Amino acid sequence: MCGIVALFSRRDPVSVAALERATRSLYHRGPDGQRHWISPDRRVALGHARLSIIDLATGDQPIASEDQCTHIAVNGEFYGYEVIQQELERSGHRLRTRSDSEIALHLYEDLGTACLHRLRGEFAFVLWDEVNRTIFAARDRFGIKPLYYAFHDQTLYLASEVKALFAAGIPARWDAESVSNSVEFGGHQMRTLFDGVFQVPPGHYLLATERHIQVNQYWDFNYPCAQCTRSSRSDADYAAELRHTLEEAVRLRLRADVPVGCYLSGGLDSCAALGLASLHRRDPIRAFTLTFDRADYDEEKEAKEMAAKAGAEFYPIPIRQDDLADHFADAILQSETLCINAHGVAKYLLSRAVRDAGYKVVITGEGSDEILGGYAHFRRDMLLYNQQGQDPAEVTALLASLEKLNPVSRGLLLPHGESLPLENVRRVLGFVPSWIEAFSARAFTMRNLLAPDFVAQFGHRESYHALLSDLDIRGQLEDRDPVHVSLYLWSKTMLPNYILAMLGDRMEMGHSIEGRVPFLDHHVVEVIRSLPVSQKIHGMTEKYVLREAVRDVITDTVYRRQKHPFLSPPATLNPKEKLSQMVNDTLRGSVLASIPFFDQKKIVALLDSLQTMDETAHVAIDPTLMMLMSTCVLHQGFRLAA
Repeated sequence: MCGIVALFSRRDPVSVAALERATRSLYHRGPDGQRHWISPDRRVALGHARLSIIDLATGDQPIASEDQCTHIAVNGEFYGYEVIQQELERSGHRLRTRSDSEIALHLYEDLGTACLHRLRGEFAFVLWDEVNRTIFAARDRFGIKPLYYAFHDQTLYLASEVKALFAAGIPARWDAESVSNSVEFGGHQMRTLFDGVFQVPPGHYLLATERHIQVNQYWDFNYPCAQCTRSSRSDADYAAELRHTLEEAVRLRLRADVPVGCYLSGGLDSCAALGLASLHRRDPIRAFTLTFDRADYDEEKEAKEMAAKAGAEFYPIPIRQDDLADHFADAILQSETLCINAHGVAKYLLSRAVRDAGYKVVITGEGSDEILGGYAHFRRDMLLYNQQGQDPAEVTALLASLEKLNPVSRGLLLPHGESLPLENVRRVLGFVPSWIEAFSARAFTMRNLLAPDFVAQFGHRESYHALLSDLDIRGQLEDRDPVHVSLYLWSKTMLPNYILAMLGDRMEMGHSIEGRVPFLDHHVVEVIRSLPVSQKIHGMTEKYVLREAVRDVITDTVYRRQKHPFLSPPATLNPKEKLSQMVNDTLRGSVLASIPFFDQKKIVALLDSLQTMDETAHVAIDPTLMMLMSTCVLHQGFRLAA
């Protein structure tokens, strides 16, 4: 993985100094070399910060075509690239490197933007087409790799991270409306927290000429209509199909010219990835596991047992609340978003330990919950909205059991307390997904802490109107199973904007680690999307088809264990610990007072009440406190204007 930058001026020569500043700001994404290319007319420039994974000798970028008319800078990995290299050479192309990145350049020469349908992997890239005077920039189907852009002073800027845009000269300002949206539902596909800064949405590409900028979609989930997903095959057939596709995705992600490790928790997803990877490795894989000092959040025992079964080298990394406090600001500035738990900080420290152990590449389990219905709120949707033939009393009992068995999800993934009105969601969708209920309850709590002027400006707007208006409701959600609707909406918001940022690419690349996600291989997703909902949630067993597909390579403990979301302990459980003290000091201090979105008096009153709260209340209020804390860090760290 790498960091990329591009500038395209409509009028004046691009600023070489701005290009260099932006590229330098991405050093953590590419410490193995930084290179630039500037067009002869000095109106276009590409920058690249390289993390060497494939073709260590000749893979430097930006890469030029044979006739020097097309140039590309790539962040990410393309899998199965060797076959495409052979095809390109047979068709007459002369490859300058043996890297996977170069295939996108020549595929574009042959196919134009349709080249995206030949690319498999985690990627973002920017390409300059001199003949057509066009910038072509694209992002992978799920948003695994970030790609931001801004248009300022007649120049288009693109970069892997927002901080690079700021370094290039884009004004650093809050977008108040986006802050309001992020508080309510996790943000848009395209907008960011920052004024004038946008992201290329997952599964989209951007085209820019001297006079025009447009963003087009090239992929979507396309869940089948409800009547088309009735079970017509055996459970064993479904499991065998998933096993074949997922194992291939894992095998492809073991290809590297450097050592490959694995992130391992006690959950099904990372255990499945490790188990399948071990089938294709002769030497033991090193498995890196975070451990916490509170039993409800620690999975060391289950992970160690799994590592032994896979013949892996178990490498635990203990994390304490003091560690989270010491590195909270660094991790949030790396994420460039609001957090709802300090788990992202823990992932940031995990990637540091992996780097210090001499690794650059890890396989992770991210994405499985988003496509297989792993979280508790998807099971709640199944109970509430797929009740055909069920006894109402049994449904009520199962809902109570789900709540009881998932205490760490209360207020975070499961609804807790009063929420904002959601009638518009019900009108449009016909029901309210449980995760939206949970987020709206949190937004209700947060709204009580907002400044009156901020509430007056945005508080009258219908919740989720902006999100639903941005989606193809008729084409993607009409006549779909409610669980698939919930999965789709989650994958358009929380997956790219939070999971893959706060728990994925940003925390990994903060320490120059490439994370590879086999569950978000689009071949795997296209198999899973077509499965009946009962293969994803079978009774109260989540990710049922995955359990059956990998049963032979995981432990019996993991096979029988329900989903345990990766979370760090709430920040304020112990008032004597450093993280709790930092929360109190920050939210009572001058930084929060300078942010115009919040009412500090109400927040101080909330802090004063913490000492009387029981653990359940601390769990429920932690996401609100973390959002406030991360806002303070971004405001101060990027010197944001309101």
